[in-house]
Amino acid sequence: MIPFKARCQTTAMGILPHRDIEQALSLSLSLDIPFWPQLPHLSLYEDMYVQTSQNFPGISVDMEKKRLTFHTERFQQELEDYFNRMEDPETYRLTPEYSVVFRTFLARPLESYPAIRGQVTGPVSFGFKVLDENLKPIIYNEEVRSILYDFIQKKVNLQYQELREKNPRAFVWVDEPGLGYVFSGLSGYNDQQAREDYLQFIQGVEGPKGLHLCADVNLPYLLELGIEILSFDAFQIGFMPKEYVEAVAEFFKKGGVISWGIVPTEGRILENQSPDSLASLLSDYWKVITNYTDLSPNQIAEQSLIAPARCCLVDLSLESGENKKDFRPEERVVEKAFLLLKEVSQLLKNQWL
Repeated sequence: MIPFKARCQTTAMGILPHRDIEQALSLSLSLDIPFWPQLPHLSLYEDMYVQTSQNFPGISVDMEKKRLTFHTERFQQELEDYFNRMEDPETYRLTPEYSVVFRTFLARPLESYPAIRGQVTGPVSFGFKVLDENLKPIIYNEEVRSILYDFIQKKVNLQYQELREKNPRAFVWVDEPGLGYVFSGLSGYNDQQAREDYLQFIQGVEGPKGLHLCADVNLPYLLELGIEILSFDAFQIGFMPKEYVEAVAEFFKKGGVISWGIVPTEGRILENQSPDSLASLLSDYWKVITNYTDLSPNQIAEQSLIAPARCCLVDLSLESGENKKDFRPEERVVEKAFLLLKEVSQLLKNQWL
């Protein structure tokens, strides 16, 4: 059961382009449902994959090449030690070395917020991103994959427990930008395998069961993975396909919450949008759902969160002459998106709640 009312409140994904910790925290804490920010421009350890890799057997962080490396032989060598530490919460704790922000976030007064949120990179995305010595995704290795799902499940649960101590309405969503890969005919790990693994994985997740991705989406597939909260890039779909309506309606009827990423975070696209245009776009999605089901827009609004479409680390729509060591342009875009987000949220509340 979800312990908070969605009601078009604002939240956002975890990654921000900022390098100033206080500035990033201030931005996050300005939303209805704040999150602890990940700041990859500040340190390689702030990368979502690197953060999740801490203490996984066979993996090391290559600071020179700025990537994770995995060696099967090392994995086998480290397994026994890992098995001996599997029941120790410290094995799964996000330490200050791997996140400069998480402990700072937890030190803030967070009890009064309607909810607070964390994030952990999901097993599918992590498994496709990290390659072994033969440049094959580790998710193709059955032994590695089974441990990976359990490992990340324990990371999610420990982070949820830590956040819940600060706010009883906390939740953690699993970041899965790579989940679309399972539909590729070239993938050695297909959508059916992923579905079976994910259903089992989600069953063991404590607290509200959340999933986030900002890639192309197959909503019916995602909504049937046993989750209770789905966050996705709604702006990029442009319209609500009729074939999605039944799955969305069924998800809402079961009490699910959808976080609609409706505010774009690319500078040129954002310039052409207004709070009214974005609120109208999302309302049009909802009207399609209500036209083909017995749900009302009011019911949908009750169970909806409003968010930016995705993170903005590198804005390809900016002028090519921008100094790419200066991330202020991306910071300004995200800050503008957050301001519009609050206005869109208020417009939707006024219209539907």
